[in-house]
Amino acid sequence: MVWKGPDKDIDERDLSVHERKQWAAGVPAVAVSMKRDVEQMGPVRTARTLLRINQRDGFDCPGCAWPERHGGRKIAEFCENGAKAVAEEATLRRVTPAFFADHSVADLAGKTDYWLGQQGRLTHPMVLREGETHYAPISWGEAFELIADELRSLDSPDEAIFYTSGRTSNEAAFVYQLLVRSFGTNNLPDCSNMCHESSGSALGAAIGIGKGSVTVEDVENADLIIIAGQNPGTNHPRMLTVLESAKRKGANIIAVNPLPEAGLLRFKDPQRPSGVIGKGVALADQYLQIRIGGDLALFQGLGRLLAEAEDAAPGTVFDRDFIADHTAGFDEYLAHLREVDLGEVLTATGLSEQQIRTMAEAMAASKRTVICWAMGLTQQAKAVDTIGEAVNLLLLRGMIGKPGAGVCPVRGHSNVQGDRTMGIWEQMPESFLTALESEFGIDCPREHGHDTVAALRAMRDGKAKVFIGMGGNFVSATPDTAVTEAGLRQCALTVQVSTKLNRSHVVHGEVALILPTLGRTEADVQATGDQQVSVEDSMSMVHLSHGRLEPASPYLRSEVSIVCRLAVALLGPDHPVPWAEFEANYDTIRDSIARVVPGFDDFNARVRLPDGFVLPHPPRDSREFHTDTGKANFSVNELSWVPTPPGRLILQTMRSHDQFNTTIYGLEDRYRGVSGGRKVVFVNADDIAELGLTDGALVDLVSEWPVDGTVEERRVEGFRVVAYSTPRGNAAAYYPETNPLVPLDHVAERSNTPVSKAIVVRLEPVGA
Repeated sequence: MVWKGPDKDIDERDLSVHERKQWAAGVPAVAVSMKRDVEQMGPVRTARTLLRINQRDGFDCPGCAWPERHGGRKIAEFCENGAKAVAEEATLRRVTPAFFADHSVADLAGKTDYWLGQQGRLTHPMVLREGETHYAPISWGEAFELIADELRSLDSPDEAIFYTSGRTSNEAAFVYQLLVRSFGTNNLPDCSNMCHESSGSALGAAIGIGKGSVTVEDVENADLIIIAGQNPGTNHPRMLTVLESAKRKGANIIAVNPLPEAGLLRFKDPQRPSGVIGKGVALADQYLQIRIGGDLALFQGLGRLLAEAEDAAPGTVFDRDFIADHTAGFDEYLAHLREVDLGEVLTATGLSEQQIRTMAEAMAASKRTVICWAMGLTQQAKAVDTIGEAVNLLLLRGMIGKPGAGVCPVRGHSNVQGDRTMGIWEQMPESFLTALESEFGIDCPREHGHDTVAALRAMRDGKAKVFIGMGGNFVSATPDTAVTEAGLRQCALTVQVSTKLNRSHVVHGEVALILPTLGRTEADVQATGDQQVSVEDSMSMVHLSHGRLEPASPYLRSEVSIVCRLAVALLGPDHPVPWAEFEANYDTIRDSIARVVPGFDDFNARVRLPDGFVLPHPPRDSREFHTDTGKANFSVNELSWVPTPPGRLILQTMRSHDQFNTTIYGLEDRYRGVSGGRKVVFVNADDIAELGLTDGALVDLVSEWPVDGTVEERRVEGFRVVAYSTPRGNAAAYYPETNPLVPLDHVAERSNTPVSKAIVVRLEPVGA
């Protein structure tokens, strides 16, 4: 049975607003999951597929990177959005050559991202030749030769951009970066550049490794969990079961977030009777609705109050032994804390002094503290400083390298952390490049390549002529949409390796290719038989993923196969890397990874253990810090925040509950009370009145960006104002619809991450 995608596109006139939810999950989450899965997969396929998500002999969820517990797993080891992600991939809907014959590129470009994604799985490699109006079928061999010819024609390998999505497996990521470096460039931007790059920059400087230091068990056994700039109810719903477990053990949970998110208020676990017929479990003991951009000030204010408490009772608040034995820069940091102005902290955060003092008291009393965060912190201009301040608080209390305590950056895509471990980074260290050369007898370039923002600038300026995307939806994921689209259209060739149709297929270079690939749910059979891939979760656990479904089309190839075949076409059959062996047997790739990447010794054996294996993490394992000082580093940062200009608002972009990153599953953000549409802007009721607007008014959002004494403007049109509980002077709206408002040069210091959480906007009534 082949199901057709919906003919109807989004009609914002269907948009309705109702009361927001005060709790997450429960029976509605189960009902929505089953409805979406049965609609796209049918009942039998739904049952077969859902029972294998995140199971030891099954496949890793193609959604978020939240890890599984060690030991036994539940029968239903998935959440609502995981079920939606699987439905999108295992759908019976198909996008065939006949579909492309019926729809010109211009026609498809007029559709929304939601409509494009709902059409189903791609089935054949397709090409859009220069001057043509429709994609047409192309053989795999012709596609590889076309790419190879274009790459060989470049004046320099650095004129090519090789992008990677976080859903790529470890094996595919490793061979992809190996191909790119064999070709002669380090231009390896990835989705991490746009989300957790700030985490890596801050943690690398502070503790010597850009990864979280906790396990699921640590979170469950913490007595204080701080969740800042994160909405787990939508973005990482399985985290709620861990928070519930911690809560039942007596944990104190503090939420720091501009919006009141249902998943941080109360959780109804649908696998417990109390989550079906009861009230569930209240999670946040304290909920601080902080002003956008006020987190750095909050953390500094907390440090100031902890220092005062230590002065009042010496030796009872600071972990003096830990500070003396394992840290550097304490004296400078303490001197800075004593200069922090609490009045400015209150202004910057919008919080009361009592709220901050209560939080400081909880930190002083805690024996095991975990700080979690996501893009609410990482996509600020001072993101690296902000995360550094969070680490400072943990260092004061000796909360690194002990059970139940540490840093917990919660990643998005299911293998975004593994991709970086495998070498998907434009500035990998010398030790990695040297190991690659020793293993394969190749020469690796040393000059740092382009990250995502630099890649966009290179395409904009005509310095990059070929774009290859290994998964993802680059156009909808990146900032400054007009600049992104113009840059891609200037390329001679754009290539998208994809499972489904998306915006990046209709914003193309002079020639464009769509290469359809296998999904996580599908069997991957190569010359030596059935293959498995591996992934690394947010907590450095590496485990196998094994798809079983029949592929959506016999013309699909795995990402590993696509990379290896392209490598042979580009580099020739005599290249020293054994591309054919890698394609035929993924164990051979893992053997090479074991010799190149630290921590992967005996990879093939250890990854086949029931729960896989955990990678080494020196700060967590032995309180070793591989930093420039050999110790954990306190950082001293200027207190900075984002004031709201008169007549303007500070906008943050965010996901709806019915999407994951750029994939729009549906039009129901039921936790925030929005149905049937996406073009809404959430604004405090007092701000609405002060701006002379009304709840429900239609407005254009206009962002303002100062450049050389003038102000650049960007506009998105026709958004409905929704009165909502947000701090005064702040607003929120969904991406990718608001990506055009984010200037390309509005980036975080040191990490170069686009600042999507602090955009100055004005609201103009439609027709004014």
